[in-house]
Amino acid sequence: MTTTASFGASNAAILKDTKVQIGSFQGLKSSYCLALSTRTVPAYRVSSSNRSLKRAFSTPAKPETVTETKRSKVEIFKEQSNCIRYPLNEEILTDAPNINEAATQLIKFHGSYQQYNRDERGSRSYSFMLRTKNPCGKVPTQLYLTMDDLADQFGIGTLRVTTRQTFQLHGILKKNLKTVISSVIKSMGSTLGACGDLNRNVLAPAAPLVRKDYLFAQQTAENIASLLTPQSGFYYDVWVDGEKVLTAEEPPEVTKARNDNSHGTNFPDSPEPIYGAQFLPRKFKIAVTVPKDNSVDILTNDIGVVVVTDADGEPQGFNIYVGGGMGRTHRIETTFPRLAEPLGYVPKEEILYAVKAIVATQRDYGRRDDRRYSRMKYLISSWGIERFRRFVEEHWGGKFQPFHELPEWEFKSYLGWHEQGGGNLFCGLHVDNGRIGGKMKKTLREVIEKYNLGVRLTPNQNIILCDIGNSWKRSITTALAQAGLLHPRYVEPLNLTAMACPAMPLCPLAITEAERGIADILKRIRAVFEKVGLKYSESMVIRVTGCPNGCARPYMAELGLVGDGPNSYQIWLGGKPNQTSLARPFMNKVKIQDLEKVLEPLFYHWKRKRQSKEPFGDFTTRLGFEKLQELVDKWEGPVVSASRHNLKLFADKETYEAMDSLAKLQNKSAHQLAIDVIRNFVASQRNGTNE
Repeated sequence: MTTTASFGASNAAILKDTKVQIGSFQGLKSSYCLALSTRTVPAYRVSSSNRSLKRAFSTPAKPETVTETKRSKVEIFKEQSNCIRYPLNEEILTDAPNINEAATQLIKFHGSYQQYNRDERGSRSYSFMLRTKNPCGKVPTQLYLTMDDLADQFGIGTLRVTTRQTFQLHGILKKNLKTVISSVIKSMGSTLGACGDLNRNVLAPAAPLVRKDYLFAQQTAENIASLLTPQSGFYYDVWVDGEKVLTAEEPPEVTKARNDNSHGTNFPDSPEPIYGAQFLPRKFKIAVTVPKDNSVDILTNDIGVVVVTDADGEPQGFNIYVGGGMGRTHRIETTFPRLAEPLGYVPKEEILYAVKAIVATQRDYGRRDDRRYSRMKYLISSWGIERFRRFVEEHWGGKFQPFHELPEWEFKSYLGWHEQGGGNLFCGLHVDNGRIGGKMKKTLREVIEKYNLGVRLTPNQNIILCDIGNSWKRSITTALAQAGLLHPRYVEPLNLTAMACPAMPLCPLAITEAERGIADILKRIRAVFEKVGLKYSESMVIRVTGCPNGCARPYMAELGLVGDGPNSYQIWLGGKPNQTSLARPFMNKVKIQDLEKVLEPLFYHWKRKRQSKEPFGDFTTRLGFEKLQELVDKWEGPVVSASRHNLKLFADKETYEAMDSLAKLQNKSAHQLAIDVIRNFVASQRNGTNE
């Protein structure tokens, strides 16, 4: 069974290692919104005895002088932005290819980042990344087709599935932003809040299973997303000139929860009743799931919500975790990844009010002076969970009940064919690093358009095709296979759970390669596996990021590579396959060309010293990093008998040695190169060629 102690132990280890001492922040003292009127009304946080009087306000051109805690530059930009409009609304109209510093921060709230191609020298070639917002990863057919078109017409010709169940388009020029975003909006999509200091995309299991618990989890995720969607209209003012856009009708329980101010959570005079003018101190991430299903990396979120059902499978309420987060900064030990920990249980009728109270607590007390410490995980680490719970209960007006015991978590990929329910099937497709392009992109569009299929995106950067009739299975399988979208049994096992962030050349934060380098890294790891005698079916969770911000959640991996310099990585070890334990930093500044020197002794001893079916992450934790370091330092290579040659594929020793020499030029083993040659030959015969 999953217990609270295990989560506490992981976080305690991080805190102990890093000697964390986080400075205090005195709360959100005031806020300004240059919006709809010219009167000034002070905003303040009142005592608990009079909490319903909290207000937000508008301000004239010369606001009153207020003494307040030091704030970051981004807080000033938000304050002066007329609720996230100015100066972005002017900057996007200029002839320059880029936008200024303030607009660069504000456009994140609209779902975009300004980037430039770091491979190019000389003057910067600016473009924009655009990210959609798709609660539960749901993508309607028409929206998928629109995104596919936009990628070709205005992007770099690819779609990228993210680790938060959304799409990213790269390479959009500033002059085309309005066309692209308005097209997304008119296809019933949105990019609002996909980035910026507010609630991001809400995760939920992508599987379209017709089951009460899954359907309830997905509906809850959509309701939370709706509850925390900005209300002031800034997004539509900028991109569709304030035009009213037809959207799905909001459930009445969401509207009721948002408008409720019985416990002082709202800014009643503000066009943003929950966020106020300053929004949140930093990004905020939420996931919803059902017991066992950890396809959403539940413990990495600011809020993790788990459906609790009765013996008949009827949803009764929710367990709530709080305080997860991945981002950190190299060489600043007071920044750290953190697992979410149990907060308590709430009845199902109270979930929106409890979530709103948690958000309001972070809004009012999260740090706004130093953005490195502005995530909610630092507030909880500073306060402790008991104090945090008390403040949330004040905002909510209720009491958290004891956490319900849960079964062990499992990672579920939903790859391959599955019964959906209602007589239909769904098919999960592995997409390396979420990058959809070339023949794969063309074929996916043809299949989705021909059969009018719904699409779901997974938190592991894969794609699910939904609502497939049984009679379509064979023709769809054939079409997908011809485009390289294979049944998972035919995919390299290491690739199935691996993830990488985009990193170079477009991410401005990247220190080194991730997406462009992971394919070669995985091939090299497979070659080491073969060298030390590990079977082809052996695998582990490997994640690579180009910087320490952790977009691909490397701190949950069994083997995490985190960029810490040009062609250099920090190696993290100790995560679990079911994503319930933090990895820890093992070695720093490992050059990409030296990976085998570290990994070969680790894999060799894992093969020989592991317990029955012991995963690599558990093995590294059990042995301890001091022992692992000793194994690496003393490594002189595996002991291999001179007579041992792989004769399954080779008729004689000379052929093997010749193939081995060629393979080394490609950083492969002889066995791996031979398999590649055979596969290419078979593929060419199937395609009617003989190249």
